[in-house]
Order: sequence, then C-alpha cells, then structure tokens
Amino acid sequence: MDWLQAPDYWLARLVFERLLGGVYLVAFLVAANQFRPLLGERGLLPAPRFLASVGFARAPSILHLHYSDRFLSVVAWSGAAVAALCAAGVPQAGPWWAAAAAWAALWALYLSIVNVGQRFYGFGWESLLLEAGFLAIFLGPADWAPPTLLVVALRWLLFRLEFGAGVIKMRGDPCWRDLTCLRYHHETQPLPNPLSWWFHHLPRPVHRLEVAGNHAAQLVAPFLLFAPQPVAAVAGAAVVVTQVWLVLSGNFAWLNLLTIALAAAAFDNDVLAPLLPVEVPATTPSPPWHQALVAGIALLVAVLSRRPIVNLASPRQVMNSSFDPLHLVNTYGAFGSVTRQRFEVVIEGTDAAEPGAGAVWREYELKGKPGDPLRRPRQVAPYHLRLDWVLWFVALPGRRFDHPWVSALLTRLLENDGPTLRLFRTNPFPGEPPAFVRARLYHYRFTTPAERRATGAWWVRTPAGELRPALGRPSSAATR
Repeated sequence: MDWLQAPDYWLARLVFERLLGGVYLVAFLVAANQFRPLLGERGLLPAPRFLASVGFARAPSILHLHYSDRFLSVVAWSGAAVAALCAAGVPQAGPWWAAAAAWAALWALYLSIVNVGQRFYGFGWESLLLEAGFLAIFLGPADWAPPTLLVVALRWLLFRLEFGAGVIKMRGDPCWRDLTCLRYHHETQPLPNPLSWWFHHLPRPVHRLEVAGNHAAQLVAPFLLFAPQPVAAVAGAAVVVTQVWLVLSGNFAWLNLLTIALAAAAFDNDVLAPLLPVEVPATTPSPPWHQALVAGIALLVAVLSRRPIVNLASPRQVMNSSFDPLHLVNTYGAFGSVTRQRFEVVIEGTDAAEPGAGAVWREYELKGKPGDPLRRPRQVAPYHLRLDWVLWFVALPGRRFDHPWVSALLTRLLENDGPTLRLFRTNPFPGEPPAFVRARLYHYRFTTPAERRATGAWWVRTPAGELRPALGRPSSAATR
C-alpha cells in the first residue's frame, strides 16, 4: 500500500534522527557526569535505596538487576557511544536490525536511568526524549522509505507537546491572557542565559508580541500540522521559530532542540532539500512485516493517547506526566504560572569556630544559577545542570518545605566530597572543609540599564531569609 510509505519525508527522518542522536548523547553525558553525586551510592537521593523500595513493574530499569556507581557509569558511557553513532547516521546506514537495535538500546538504557532518577529526573523533557526515542526504533534504515504512520505519530507527539503547553498557560496564570507574562519570565525563568538580560529589557509592546506569537505557535499551529502541504510546513516553521527564540532567550536543557527535531516531521523533501547538502537517494518500500509492525505501534499510540487527551480536556490538566512506566505516550506543558519575583538558594560556608555574627561566610557558586551579581549568566543548554534546576524549584514561594536531599547536600559539602563539589563552579574551601555550611535565600532582579552601566553588575540581590540554619561537622561546636 503506497500510502503507508512516505519517501517525500526521507530528509525529515534524517534530520529527526541526527538531532535525536545528538540529544541522547547530551543526556547520557549528563548522566555520566552528574548521576553519581545526585543519585549514586552516596548520592543525595541514593538510587540503591529507591530500587529496594519499588518493584520492576513500577519502575522498569536494568538497574534492578544490579546497581553500583561503576555499573551506572558503564550504562551512561555505553549510551553516549551508541548515541554518537546514531547522530552520525552509522546504524541507519546498515541493515534494518542495526538501526532498530541502536535506537532500542538508547531507549532502554535511558529509561533505566530516568525511572530511578526521582526528583532529579522529574522533568518533562525526560519523557519527551523517551517517547520520541521509542518511535525512532521503528523508522527503518536509510534505504527504506519512512513509514507514513510514524511521520503522523511524530506530529501527534509535537501536537501534544505544544498544545498542552498552550492550554495550560491559558488555563493558568492570567498574565498569559493579558499578554504580560514576558515582563517577568526572562528574569524569573530557571536558568537565564547571556541574552536574557536584554530580552527582559525589550519594550513592553515587544513582550506582548512575544506572548501573542507563543499563543499562535502553541494553540493554532499544532492543528495545522495535520493539514496538507505546504500548510503543515508553515505550522512546523512557526514551531521552529518559536523554539529558536526560546534558545536565544533562556536555558531549557534539550527541550527546544528536541522540539525542533520533532518539527522536522512537518517538512517534506521539497522544503528541506534546498537547506541541506544531502542528496535524497532512491528508497525501497519497507517489507510487509515492517508495515504491519508500524501499524501495530500506531494502534498502540492511539490507545495510549486516551488518557493524555482526557487530561488535555480536563480543567484540572496536569503537566509533564507519564501514564505508564515505559513513558510511551505522555502529557506535556510548561509555565502554567509565571513567578513575578526571583528567589535563589545561596549556599555558604565558614571556617570560623562559631557560626555567629563574627563568622566570615564564603559562597559556593553553582555553574548555571545566578550567584555573584557581577557574573554574566551562562549559556549551558542543551546541557542540563540538574542541581541548579532543582534548587530553582526549592526557592519558589510555597515550595520551601523540608527537602531531605538539601541537608544531604550540605553534609557532603562539610566533607569536601569530590563528586559533589564537581557540581559547583567554585569550591571556596579547596584545602580543609568548612566548619559550618548554611543555605540562605536571596531575592534577585536584573539590573536596570543605568545600574548596569554604573556597576557592571547583571543582578541586584538582597537577603530574603534562611532556608537551612548553620550545620556543622560532628567535630565542630554545637550548631545553631
């Protein structure tokens, strides 16, 4: 059946797979670098303890078979190696089973990490990567025509991602409806980037246009993805332009890059060929058994879409949730509410014998979060600084309840724990560990243009209270 084959989307598959491989590569590098201090045997939320408390059916993971920090490192670096090959197109150039096996390995390995990642892997782009990665398993090798049903499935994933984010905004914060949210968002987003200061100071009419453009991309364009060409390509272009704008204005890990990868499914060869130095080869139809397999996967996606559709229609819509432990078909959303003020957790240490008024406190700066007001915000995306992100949530008003892992983090700093310190940009105690550490809250705001010219600072910060009182080493004097 010719309609099951989509040779006109050969370049779309190429772009999607190369970008997906690149995202997987980043994700596994993040795990290799950060999993041990966050979730390892002596991590802030130890994965072995979690694995002992949940069964395989609730959290499928090969780590149920065995966990050690060394084995996790093997998993992460193996995933990175396979992802690099997929980003280069190596398995796709081979027989069908090579491409399928490579994508299946990436999906299974990353699922194993996400399902034990607890709070540090509770982000929507984890499920998005797994859902997109699962569909990639069945796209076929480069010499087969892409399956039409999977092109539609990728658009359906993009629809839920964008429309879910758009609907949660309209249902949530009224600033999305009166077009004022971008007055605050560039300043209060989790990790501002080097251009966020300038975006924050754009004229207010431009901020209103930003919000209106976002609504068009998330509430109108998703429906046009299923229209004939060239309308679908126009809808895809609207999504891509919006995502590029987000890349320029903030750090959202690999969410934007993966969204652009999904948007590739909206462009046929006629659109992509002038943009890519790639010659489209002649393809052969996939064999009947593969067409039957793809039809089964499409049916599975349709069945599993019931709960996400119900969630989209519900006035109690939830964001970024999985309805099955395999993360096959999920619900998405972002920034249903926008904070008006920025608060940050600032961790400090002192080598004073007592943590009283005379103690001199030195700050542990994180790699991506605002710290020193004179330090320019960094560009870190598509890399994901997990501790920085989670601490942003901790600082939100109403979220400052007891987080046991925060106390564990302070304890590791009292030990000058090497893996934990590598999560930070600076270690103010490179020799002896501090006698006491504490976590304070600060209110941050961007400087005005006049303040920036006068001081060179990007931020103005003022103390806003205490999150954790001074905690001392066992050998230190009694803590406050």
